[in-house]
Amino acid sequence: MTRSELIERIANKNPHLMLKDVERIVAVVFDKIISSLAAGERVEFRGFGAFSIRKRSPRVAKNPRTGEQVKVEERNIPHFKTGKQLHELLNPKK
Repeated sequence: MTRSELIERIANKNPHLMLKDVERIVAVVFDKIISSLAAGERVEFRGFGAFSIRKRSPRVAKNPRTGEQVKVEERNIPHFKTGKQLHELLNPKK
């Protein structure tokens, strides 16, 4: 699902909201998630999952074209962990 598809689905389920308002709401939610992660905070949606930041240690990697070794600095990467409800929905017990 793309951002525009999300906006369209929300607008269809809430006909009392104008499309511009739905676009603004989605933009504010995404911006808040991004700014919270940038500040090192954890963002959790109960039942869905949690976004957090993890540090990737510095390492030596290889350039795939040349085979030359390259130093890669420490980085912060986003991490998503599914919530219990989503995990159970995706992995039903047999």
